[in-house]
Amino acid sequence: MWRPMAPDDLTAVEVVGARVHPDHPEDDAVFQERLSLFPAGCLVLRDGPALIGYAISHPGTLNQPPKLNTLLGALPAHPDSFYIHDLALLPEARGTGAGAAAVAHLAGVARVGGFATLSLVSVSGSAGFWHRLGFATIDAMTGQVASYGPSARYMVRRLS
Repeated sequence: MWRPMAPDDLTAVEVVGARVHPDHPEDDAVFQERLSLFPAGCLVLRDGPALIGYAISHPGTLNQPPKLNTLLGALPAHPDSFYIHDLALLPEARGTGAGAAAVAHLAGVARVGGFATLSLVSVSGSAGFWHRLGFATIDAMTGQVASYGPSARYMVRRLS
């Protein structure tokens, strides 16, 4: 079951992030900042005492994804999209529906916030997963996501 992330979870979140995204490292301060800026968009998935996944999201600006491993400083003054910064699942959590459940929860947070879209940068060949959840690749955004690597894709999903 997904639950809200707490500051005490950050050490385990960083470990999961390093395992799931070894080619996309982020400083501990990035995780800490996202949690402090928008706690409602930060979730963890536990299996007993072990943390096996997390999701980090926040209000953002459509077609302006933050660069990898960058502090925001503050949320945008006039956000117009709900940005999924990261969804990381250890192998034992994949294929269980946990990813789709996290996205459904975050879509609910976005709707309550009045957002019409979810946006993200897919990495490590994950675009197929996001396509299955209703996200479309925005090809014109290739340059803006270069810090995430050559396979990165900017993706958007309209909320009904």
